[in-house]
Amino acid sequence: MRVDKYLWCIRYYKTRNMVTEACRKNQITVNGQVAKASREVFPMDQITFRKDQITYIISVLDIPANRVGAKLVDIYRKDETPAETFAHLELLKLSKEHYRKTGTGRPTKKDRRDLDEFGFEVDDE
Repeated sequence: MRVDKYLWCIRYYKTRNMVTEACRKNQITVNGQVAKASREVFPMDQITFRKDQITYIISVLDIPANRVGAKLVDIYRKDETPAETFAHLELLKLSKEHYRKTGTGRPTKKDRRDLDEFGFEVDDE
């Protein structure tokens, strides 16, 4: 089975076109080699790809006949992605919440004073 069809069948990508684009950008490797969308995938191959700031590592266990349901995905692949990768993603989400939300407008007078006060603390040290 082609690598683009395989990743679409096991629901890592919503469309095959998205997988093809990822292949064109050299984001998908099979057994350590950059793969084109037409690259054939066989059982026991290792696929590495980057999606949503996470580098996934999966092993092919079996080839599905067509797109499978979300509950049946584990029959066809083994996810070997390290847990630290997902922890790093959570840290990124938390850091984005720390900053001012977009669209909230200009800083208030109090926000401005807090920013100025923060700047003086850095200068004193």
